[in-house]
Amino acid sequence: MSQYNSGRSGTIVRVESTLNSFLRGVYAWMTAGLAVTAGVAWYTAHSPFLLQLIFGGSFGFILLIVAQLGMVIALSAAIHKMSAGMATCMFLLYSALSGLTLSLFLLVYPSDVFIKAFATASGTFAAFSLYGLLTKRDLTGMGSFMFVGLIGIIIASLINWFTKSPALDYAICVIGVIVFLGLTAHDTQKLRLMGESAPMDDTLAVHRGTIRGALTLYLDFINLFIFLLRIFGNRR
Repeated sequence: MSQYNSGRSGTIVRVESTLNSFLRGVYAWMTAGLAVTAGVAWYTAHSPFLLQLIFGGSFGFILLIVAQLGMVIALSAAIHKMSAGMATCMFLLYSALSGLTLSLFLLVYPSDVFIKAFATASGTFAAFSLYGLLTKRDLTGMGSFMFVGLIGIIIASLINWFTKSPALDYAICVIGVIVFLGLTAHDTQKLRLMGESAPMDDTLAVHRGTIRGALTLYLDFINLFIFLLRIFGNRR
């Protein structure tokens, strides 16, 4: 009996160790991705050549958006086939492309708005991510509800592209904040469960899961930040 308890305790310790290592990797790579995005955005905003190349005509910006969508879809769908290095490089490349796109906001909003939006996004993201880690409640239903809300945001944004309604734009931003905070909690809980069942001896699989988790939370944070930026922002 004592040998059974000892073996069970050893397994629990190994699972907890793998989970902690997995989550540290997720948040570390997410932070690295955000750092790359911020650096590229700042450099682009101060580079007349890049600004002209991307925003000088509609084709460059559209091509950039298509490249981002294609890359995030490819990374999400095929990461289980990639090497550790390829998965990491694609994630960092996607982060860099996001920086090119987000440089536009540096030209539109003043720095104090950026600071306020980033501080608010960081605090609320951390709170809801912590909730997703610690709660015993199953957040699957909430995740499905938030996904429906995300579809609604996309449809409303397309409608507002033509109507140009400030009231609708503000409502979209508020709902967007709620949706991505809910998705943050839901996705974090999924990552916790993924970390608990991660193959402890398969470092490649763990690394792939780490990069996929980092991409998921990165997208949650970036979208949360953008919606808050639009709420707080007074356009130049």
